[in-house]
Amino acid sequence: DSIVHAFTFNLTPCSTVNNPIWKVALTWIPRSDITFLKVVFNVWLGGTKALHWKEVVCSGTDDKYAECGTLKGETLATEFDIKGARITFPKGNYNIIIQAFSDDAESNMVICVNFTMIVKRDDF
Repeated sequence: DSIVHAFTFNLTPCSTVNNPIWKVALTWIPRSDITFLKVVFNVWLGGTKALHWKEVVCSGTDDKYAECGTLKGETLATEFDIKGARITFPKGNYNIIIQAFSDDAESNMVICVNFTMIVKRDDF
């Protein structure tokens, strides 16, 4: 929606160079209870989709993340690591869109973040 959300996402760019674990901090005040949460992550370079990733983070049963179950209006403040194989990004401007949905059909979006990542070196 067009209403301003209280949302902060922080990833320190220099800490990601040649590091297999990225440290991330997230602060968000959701406008609905978080019982189900699906995250969709898209990366675009020059109009071409470079990466597409989806994951159900909260399913409502046996969730492994403490953030699942956060109630509407509560401040969700968390830090986590992003681990795994890293993509080598060539120089360029990347449009990154992160969406979160409260349903598996992706019809009820609860947040959408759109930002640009600028890679200035080939060895990122």
